Amino acid sequence: MSTHPVVDILPTVCHWIGGQRVSPAATRTAEVFNPASGRVIARVALADSAVVDAAVRAAASAFPGWAATPALRRARILARFKELVEEHADELSRLLSREHGKTVSDARGELTRGLEVIEFACGAPHLLKGEFSDNVGTGVDVFSLRQPLGVAVGITPFNFPLMVPMWMFPIALACGNTFVLKPSERDPSAPLRLAELLHEAGLPAGVFNVINGDKAAVDRLLEHPDVAAISFVGSTPIAKRVYLDGTSSGKRVQALGGAKNHMVIMRDADLEQTVEALVGAAYGSAGERCMAISVAVVVGDDMADQLIERVTARIATLKIGAPDDPATEMGPLVTAVHRDRVAGYIDIGAREGARLVVDGRKGTGLAGSPGFYLGATLFDEVKPQMRIYREEVFGPVLCVVRVATLQAAIELINAHTFANGVALFTRNGDVARTFAQKIEVGMVGINVAIPVPMAFYSFGGWRQSLFGDHHIYGAEGIRFYTRMKCVTQRWPAPTPGDAAFVMPTMR
Repeated sequence: MSTHPVVDILPTVCHWIGGQRVSPAATRTAEVFNPASGRVIARVALADSAVVDAAVRAAASAFPGWAATPALRRARILARFKELVEEHADELSRLLSREHGKTVSDARGELTRGLEVIEFACGAPHLLKGEFSDNVGTGVDVFSLRQPLGVAVGITPFNFPLMVPMWMFPIALACGNTFVLKPSERDPSAPLRLAELLHEAGLPAGVFNVINGDKAAVDRLLEHPDVAAISFVGSTPIAKRVYLDGTSSGKRVQALGGAKNHMVIMRDADLEQTVEALVGAAYGSAGERCMAISVAVVVGDDMADQLIERVTARIATLKIGAPDDPATEMGPLVTAVHRDRVAGYIDIGAREGARLVVDGRKGTGLAGSPGFYLGATLFDEVKPQMRIYREEVFGPVLCVVRVATLQAAIELINAHTFANGVALFTRNGDVARTFAQKIEVGMVGINVAIPVPMAFYSFGGWRQSLFGDHHIYGAEGIRFYTRMKCVTQRWPAPTPGDAAFVMPTMR
């Protein structure tokens, strides 16, 4: 037996503050896992208040110079950053996949959707233009300005460690704000790499900072007096808390919460196309997507029977395995704790009386694997009062609800707490138009299972899926990260004794 002390050789993921990596001498840490192997592969430093304060201080110090930088120059730095992200796309995708567990191809798709927002941000100078009205009164002109807020903060989830931060900071930076990113501590390496690439692109020190941490870091950011705006994506309970705490301390907040996305399937839908779309949307990324389809609402029992039969057969061929295997269609869940939580929902659904058609706890082909794997699960005859219908499971669990009519489907969905995304599969244009008009959900897909808007639109749900007045990215993002100033000016010739003691009017 060796008497030598055990040396911890695991790397520690640190912070990025003021243009460089920062590793505090003494700090709490958390373990970072490879979900496919179940092994700890790194540790991540968890920021305390001093680290948070240092990052906000760096961002606040950099703000005046960055805000004064011409918008075109800011856009050129982002354009160079986009080029660097594309050059390092394979590295970033593999880094993400290793810590999250999604397939490398899925990680590459995530990165592509993030790049679209960078492209949009490069054109932000056009959207930062104000308005001008000439001679609204005698010798009086009025014009408006869009100006940055100051230090903006992004608090982002584990399921999209590249894409969701890129929904936020490119637009915030393009508008002249500085930024502090607090990514998930479960998969922190890819966001830190983005900071390095921004620095390489020529971004001044302090304009973009990354702090890794947990609740303690979030709490300090929410109360920090020098933080002007907060963007958040995560679960609804935390989104609501971030919104209430942030706004109560005078900050502008957009907080995107949970989801229970439905797919309505009409009798005339192309069944083969629908099944492939449904399986991909329900089980892709192991269901760890805020836009995953977790409920199939099938109109007519005959259609539901056919759908159940075909989805069951497709699940049997679903390739579950290592994320870096090109043949893999679904990888592991992010942590053992989350896997067990999702498995607990399968227990709950069975106890509540839903018919368990396919049990993902069995037959994954990975029995005995140390990774955090769970197979695809399918429930039929799910009722609206069941927890597996009401609550966000955030795993590879698909519920089938049977209804008799389109109107019943619309009423069911409009009554749900969440209203993030919804899809309809049909061949009838009139049905599609009626559905799009009557459904009370923020993002709608017609024969598109995951209707994430393009970067020049904006992403966001309704009801308990979004807290705040602005959706994320797109033109809504420009509005969120700027404030309007209206200037009324007159350049009259000097006239002695022309003081005005009444409300000014335009005449």
